[in-house]
Amino acid sequence: MSAHGGSNVSEAQQNPGKGMHPGPLKRGNSAGPVLKRSKSLSQKRRSVENVLRPFIVKDEDYIRIMDLMLENFNKGLHKVTNKDARVKMFPTYVRAVPDGTEEGDYLALDLGGTNFRVLLINLKGQEVNMDSKIYLIPQSIMLGTGEQLFDHIADCISKFMVSHKLGGKKLPLGFTFSFPCRQEGLDKAILTTWTKGFKCEGVEGEDIVRLLHEAIKRRGDMAVDCLAVINDTVGALMSCAHSDRQCAIGLILGTGTNACYIERLENVELANVEAEDGPNEMLINTEWGAFGDDGCLDFVRTEYDRHVDKHSLNPGLQIYEKMISGMYMGEIVRLVLVKLVKHSLLFGGEGSELLSQRGRFYTKYVSEIESDVDDGFKNTKQVFEELEIYKSTEEDCRIVQHVCSLISSRAAYLASAGIACILNKMDRPEVTVAVDGSLYRFHPHFHDLMMEKTQQLVKPGMKFKLMLSHDGSGKGAALVAAVAHRLRQKDQTFHNKDMNNLRRNLGDMNFHEQS
Repeated sequence: MSAHGGSNVSEAQQNPGKGMHPGPLKRGNSAGPVLKRSKSLSQKRRSVENVLRPFIVKDEDYIRIMDLMLENFNKGLHKVTNKDARVKMFPTYVRAVPDGTEEGDYLALDLGGTNFRVLLINLKGQEVNMDSKIYLIPQSIMLGTGEQLFDHIADCISKFMVSHKLGGKKLPLGFTFSFPCRQEGLDKAILTTWTKGFKCEGVEGEDIVRLLHEAIKRRGDMAVDCLAVINDTVGALMSCAHSDRQCAIGLILGTGTNACYIERLENVELANVEAEDGPNEMLINTEWGAFGDDGCLDFVRTEYDRHVDKHSLNPGLQIYEKMISGMYMGEIVRLVLVKLVKHSLLFGGEGSELLSQRGRFYTKYVSEIESDVDDGFKNTKQVFEELEIYKSTEEDCRIVQHVCSLISSRAAYLASAGIACILNKMDRPEVTVAVDGSLYRFHPHFHDLMMEKTQQLVKPGMKFKLMLSHDGSGKGAALVAAVAHRLRQKDQTFHNKDMNNLRRNLGDMNFHEQS
């Protein structure tokens, strides 16, 4: 089993000269930031381990987390219990993945952070051509009114269409809106709560597609048909499914974290659809970041997790997300480093003013420090310089590497428990998991850590792989719109055939009556 198991603590205590890294993965010289054997360091090493011990989660606790997550999933899926569920399991109304026959031009919008993208995507079988432009969303708009936000988005779309000579052309559009929504149709999504620094008034509880259409209508200078609104997890899944038909789970590990998966329609009690209306399955947007909001994860939360939560924009909410995602990981590391400095276990008891500032230890520092491959500690020392820490020893470098390794490993393992829970629930023999997000993309070991831990937690014989999703929020949104367009045309074809048959039958009836 993983070295995050309970036996590791005792092993480290019995043999303090052994590596401090939580996992057995082979990472070359970067695998284990270790404190070299020295009697003078033994006491310090034990003191450091005492500070960090709460981040070592036992194997049986990961299994308990999976059981709790499954309970939360089922509570969210059932109509009777959904109202009280913290993990909402929203139906997405996406009921089919690309089949390779999608063709034509599509627009995609991507809103999930401080940047907003508009994309033009051309599909021709497996061939995908994309052109896009990024627009900034000023802080004043992020904290302003909903009308200001959607007017800004409409302005960006208009500028993009003019620059690409798309005026007068009506294009199907897919909208990636990466915030918690209650989906009431493929093209209708109600924002339940803002996250990631957004606080626009008049949007929570409203249909974001309607708000977009109203902003476009106020301009009156473009024709856009928004066929679908999705979040980034669905986009990641759809993007990978275009080339891998085994793809059935989408995972985001970036500023936030979330997952979606393909569920049997009979289990989706909240969706207002009939099985005969289309495929017998639907993508579920779990919104698993809220897992633990009822206190069920308190047994693995640390004092640092509680501190981060207390000083966040949404205290008491998104507990699972706050233990995993990039928005919070750097701050958790900073809090640990500050405590080590306070106890004179790091930097000789002298940190810096920058290290003392909340939010100043960026999550990108964790990836950079974990990327050091030798004892030169080039990246680690560069981070120290950026934090205005100019006096450090090799021992300090190893301790900081160990802190980053332990906290990022815990995040990877917690995410793995979630993915293993979904894989076991789906019970398919082979599944591809589409993964996107800056944390997964740029952390040097996240993929390997997740593969190792997920393999331990899934049912025996189950095959899976983690596949990096390329531009899921852009390409994926266009693909959802393309699939919706294809199914709509198919429905129209059947409708036309039915109408022709009806007219033919009526004609035959009239003929018989006249004769």
